[in-house]
Amino acid sequence: MSLPISAIILTYNEENTIGACIESIKDLVEDIFVVDSYSNDKTLEILKEHQCKIFQNKFENWSKQRNWALENLPIKTDWVLHLDADHRVTSDLKNELIQIFSSGEDKQYTGFLISRKTIFMNRWIKHGGHYPVYHAVLFKRGLGKCEDAIYDQHFIVSGKLKVLCNDIEDHFTESLSSFIEKHNKWAKFEAVNHFMGKEDRNNRMKGNLHGNPAERRRYFKNLYFKFPIFIRPVFYFIYRFFIQFGFLDGIPGIIFHFMQGFWFRFLVDCRICEIKFKALIERKDVQIVAKELSV
Repeated sequence: MSLPISAIILTYNEENTIGACIESIKDLVEDIFVVDSYSNDKTLEILKEHQCKIFQNKFENWSKQRNWALENLPIKTDWVLHLDADHRVTSDLKNELIQIFSSGEDKQYTGFLISRKTIFMNRWIKHGGHYPVYHAVLFKRGLGKCEDAIYDQHFIVSGKLKVLCNDIEDHFTESLSSFIEKHNKWAKFEAVNHFMGKEDRNNRMKGNLHGNPAERRRYFKNLYFKFPIFIRPVFYFIYRFFIQFGFLDGIPGIIFHFMQGFWFRFLVDCRICEIKFKALIERKDVQIVAKELSV
């Protein structure tokens, strides 16, 4: 059953993932738009086989690319669904959306918060506070935009949101090498976000202890950064692995929670120090140095 939804997928060299992503939504949505950042592998060939509507735009960061898509694609449906190439819409989520739109319940809301289900080394990372993580990736056209950030971007949606019960699967790493490469890049972006000015922060989703699940998570993330540098990753890992039962995720969980909950967070702190030292040596404001490193 096709719903009045247009899917928007961002790609760059996604030949190993994009086919499965499209297969998971082809019977659910009315249109599939792909914004490609000039892939040089077989991504475009696969997209043409699936008869997607392909557009290309130079990539600056995820936020700008997503907002470019919202502002420039010839979308005709009332709803838009944002996916990455390594995402899969589960059959349970499909059935839930069909039920909502068939009953007219969609008219009560402007957007839906959907959780991500991380699959790492073929295992669902269910514990350690890593699930569920909600994002407002489905909303009415014209009522949402991506916040201005180069990492950990959320969509800001006006109006009433509903939390859905089912998930989008996130197969975001093909190997440990890919995991390390991506997180090394993301650590730099997270450090740059840390030095955003007040004007930039006004364009970001606010943390709210009493808000929706995404706003609550942002509240606790902001709280995390108030703890001492280099000490906070240690306590965060202990909290995730022991108090939040990350050890129940087996061997893949040990690797994931250590690498993502400690190593990555420690690397972010290293990057923060790097920016501070660079600003001191070059006698520049840290915000200027951070922006220079954001590209």
